[in-house]
Amino acid sequence: MSDVVGGMNISRERRANSYNGYIMLLVLALIAVLGAVVVSNGFPPDGASKLAKLGFVGSLIGSVAALLLVGSGFFMIQPNQATVITLFGEYRGTERREGLRWVWPWMMRKKISARAHNIHSERVKINDVRGNPIEIACNVVWRVSDTAQAAFDVDDYKEFVNIQIEAGLRTVGSRHPYDDFEGEEITLRGGGDAINRELLEELNDRLKVAGIVVDEAGLTHLAYAPEIASAMLKRQQADAIIAARAKIVLGAVGMVEDALQKLSADDVVHLDDERKAAMVSNLMVVLCGDREAHPVVNAGSLY
Repeated sequence: MSDVVGGMNISRERRANSYNGYIMLLVLALIAVLGAVVVSNGFPPDGASKLAKLGFVGSLIGSVAALLLVGSGFFMIQPNQATVITLFGEYRGTERREGLRWVWPWMMRKKISARAHNIHSERVKINDVRGNPIEIACNVVWRVSDTAQAAFDVDDYKEFVNIQIEAGLRTVGSRHPYDDFEGEEITLRGGGDAINRELLEELNDRLKVAGIVVDEAGLTHLAYAPEIASAMLKRQQADAIIAARAKIVLGAVGMVEDALQKLSADDVVHLDDERKAAMVSNLMVVLCGDREAHPVVNAGSLY
């Protein structure tokens, strides 16, 4: 069975007609017994008719042919395994029932694993949305959901998966920046769940033509390319220092404001604008400095 989608003939999996292998095993044993009986009777004596001799030869040949015919039709299916069956190039269905099965010997059988496969991709060098060269890799868990598509719609479905994983990784990686210092975009470094979900959707869309379903996908490696890693590290360090300084200054302003309000409320000291400005300057230097402050004790008047 197949459908035509976008000018392409898409195969669809259907159940094959096969027989219980254990029953056919009994048939094989019965044929072997009959053949043994024929052989045990021996070749007809010289005085026997030609018809009896031909009957013996025909029975012997028939028993051997039947043994070969029945014996070559067996195949085994393990759990999470499927067998694609064709007849003279025509798809005749997929058998997924476990155990010993039997089909006519002239039907071709191709086994396909329906188990989950795990692939850790190679590191790929790409440019993010801002043109920065980065290295990226991912881990993908996939399985075959439609054996007909995997067998007939692509040449080698395993190789197809490997190529599409790299292509999907490049596509998703080029849509986003490695990092966003303004915090306004989804980034490869900070948008973990969103990026993994997007990669999963991208791979499923690419691999559905081969009957492949991706159950899990996620980035496992992300770094700037060596040629710009040092420069980008300095930028990250500078941004971190600026952010830390901004937080320190904001906290210092709050502390100075609280100190002035406390002094005024408790009537500890009365300060005019000039003294307040001097006090604010000194406190800001102490609170925002990156080195230990060394105060100078004034033993006389403030003026």
